[in-house]
Amino acid sequence: MFTLLPHTLPKRLTEPVGQGLARTGVTPNMITTAGLAGAVVAAVLVARGEFLAGGIVMMAAAALDLLDGIVARASGRVTAFGGVFDSVCDRLSEAAVLGGLVFRLAGQGKREEVVLAFAAVVGSLMVSYLRARAEAAGLELREGLFTRPERVVVLGVGLIFGQVRIVLWILAVLANLTALQRLWVVRGRAVALDRERDGGRSAG
Repeated sequence: MFTLLPHTLPKRLTEPVGQGLARTGVTPNMITTAGLAGAVVAAVLVARGEFLAGGIVMMAAAALDLLDGIVARASGRVTAFGGVFDSVCDRLSEAAVLGGLVFRLAGQGKREEVVLAFAAVVGSLMVSYLRARAEAAGLELREGLFTRPERVVVLGVGLIFGQVRIVLWILAVLANLTALQRLWVVRGRAVALDRERDGGRSAG
């Protein structure tokens, strides 16, 4: 899979922290919930115009997403619900920060930035939905030029350095292009799967 950023950190950095948390009795869902709570705090800060603090808190909250899976494996608590809960909280976290940004920008009458933020939310949701829908149809889908890790880093850095308009353009354009990329990939795999099924029925 080609992406702009690596989606995992070296295990020598994350494994000791995750295993240490597992020994304390912290559950994966606790970490996931803490990440969502951090994103909500970041959203409030952004809505108040405190972009630097909001960006830092958002990046810190997103870092927790690297640990819940490790804790789940280390503590033997890998569950189907945990995976779904993690994905839902990821979507809510991203939408919350962008929502806080929309609130701030709308209050300042910045219509262009509000439209861009809305487009970024739509694009990010479609990128995730396409993967979920494809996998439900039995199609593997890992490709994505600009998925959640890239979006989180770009938004966080943009907030920290106060480059909101530029970052929103990047998010709006690349998130929606990634959705189109995934749709194209799914189309090719769906056509191949349909042909395989038709061939199987013909042979039978």
